[in-house]
Amino acid sequence: MRNGNPELKAGALLCLLIAGMSVVGIFYLPYGINEIESGRRFLPPQGQHLLGTDNFGRDLFSRIMAGGKYTLLVAILTVAGSAFAGSVLGLASGYAGGIWDEITMRLMDALSSFPGILLALMMTALFGSSGPALVAALLVLFIPGFVRITRSGALQYRRRDFVLTAEILGASPCRILFSHILPNLTPSLLSAGALGLSNAILAEAAMSYLGLGIQPPIPSWGRMLAESQIFLFNAPWCALAPGMMIMLAVLAFHILGEGIRRRYC
Repeated sequence: MRNGNPELKAGALLCLLIAGMSVVGIFYLPYGINEIESGRRFLPPQGQHLLGTDNFGRDLFSRIMAGGKYTLLVAILTVAGSAFAGSVLGLASGYAGGIWDEITMRLMDALSSFPGILLALMMTALFGSSGPALVAALLVLFIPGFVRITRSGALQYRRRDFVLTAEILGASPCRILFSHILPNLTPSLLSAGALGLSNAILAEAAMSYLGLGIQPPIPSWGRMLAESQIFLFNAPWCALAPGMMIMLAVLAFHILGEGIRRRYC
């Protein structure tokens, strides 16, 4: 990495720390995430409980670790699905042009103009409040961004010499799109993916805060924040712990995306 790109270093380090904590939470947790003990309710941060305990006596650090893996899983599935669908649509639209391009982009414009939170609320209301429904709802919201990136790349490269040469040699449209054009768009897609993870984490937290995301007894940073707001003055650590994790995760992936964009785009 270049010394002149501190965003990439800082973003990568923060993302590794958050991802590492979440991965460790899959195999080891200091306490059970639903282990209730009335005698240790509202304990402040201390040696045995690094982030304190909540109104049920549950260890907040353990719940933060467990909640991270679900939040990151939703974000990764959302961005991966939207990147795949958006790349296919965008490449095909930009390379084919004509009426297909016009229809695709008008659909993306309509989808983008629709309030995102309202669309997510509608989809979760139709399909229920669950992890898969939340992923599906957020996936639809993130598709237009990837469509525009890959469409722009297809329009930029479809008349380049290496593409015209491949056409003359008889390469199929799929081979041209995915073997010749798509690799040139990898830096832009990586940057968009990192920024997409940032937005997906924030969107998942917002939906869980509203009670339409990951459901109990599975911990979620957004739901933990919603449940602890009534204890904000008596036990502020209950809200600060998930709130700070949401902020750090969003900031980490945003910085990483900006760092990738500065280095490669």
